[in-house]
Amino acid sequence: MVFLVTGSSEVYVDGAPTAAETVVLGVIVLVVPLALVVGRTVARIRSRRTQSIVSIGSVAIALCASLFQGGLAEVPTTIIAVAVVLAATATGIGAVLGWALRLTVTQLSAMGALFVSALPVMLLTVVVFFNGYVWILASTISQARLFLALSFLFAVTAAFIVSTSWSGVRPMLESVASPHGAEHDLSGTPFAAMPERPAPDPLTRAERFNVVLVMAATQIAHLLVVAICTASIFFVLGLIVLSPELLAKWSGGGPSDGTILGVTLPVPQSLIHMTLVLCALTFMYVSARSVGDDEYKRDFLTPLIEDLHTTLVARNRYRV
Repeated sequence: MVFLVTGSSEVYVDGAPTAAETVVLGVIVLVVPLALVVGRTVARIRSRRTQSIVSIGSVAIALCASLFQGGLAEVPTTIIAVAVVLAATATGIGAVLGWALRLTVTQLSAMGALFVSALPVMLLTVVVFFNGYVWILASTISQARLFLALSFLFAVTAAFIVSTSWSGVRPMLESVASPHGAEHDLSGTPFAAMPERPAPDPLTRAERFNVVLVMAATQIAHLLVVAICTASIFFVLGLIVLSPELLAKWSGGGPSDGTILGVTLPVPQSLIHMTLVLCALTFMYVSARSVGDDEYKRDFLTPLIEDLHTTLVARNRYRV
């Protein structure tokens, strides 16, 4: 839409926006919520034929848009993106992430409590946010180097979450016997009428990996939402306080327009980089903070572990 209206992927707004620039800004604001609505609608489709039509149409539109906007040079990137989506769907990773997102939405109270516990890191990052040297770093570092640093921080935090997840589900992995309790009630499911095996088969290595993956992916999705919400506050704050004069002093004369995912936006590049850095720092903090947060464990981790245990109970009956 931006390319069709402006003839370019770059968005420049100098002074009062024109009619075309107003349309472009509207597209930028609505693209994420519209994508969520469309994704939720498509996820509810049950007809295999309709699912196939939607999938083929989406791939065709993506390829045509890449070819129209960037020529043949953009087509390989789109093919790789489509291949990643297909691989995530085929392996079940997409289903796990979707379930984790739905569980996160249903656990808003736990997320709110964790967000309140993130206030100390907000105070710490305010010191970073109003630090001119950090702004110079954010304005001069390349996106490739920044994303490499953020990937390193994410990998370290993800490894920490996987380690704690393994510790949390280890008793369940070692003993897959079906406990008797209301929290593991299978009534109303196809497994309710199946007999229960007195000595179920131990979990295979793949099943153990799957349980830990689900546990870790759910926590990562949950904590990322908190980090993104926190970083969004500073992004909005930056839009408010960054006048051209202040931006010139903080960023050392850095560009007033930023590029993200190949699209140039009328937002300072240093603000985009600073927001990403604050998001990474908050994600690391709340991940470490969640380990000792009793309320987070009670409202989120314990129900999650119980859900996984119920799934293993159903697995034991299914494999009789």
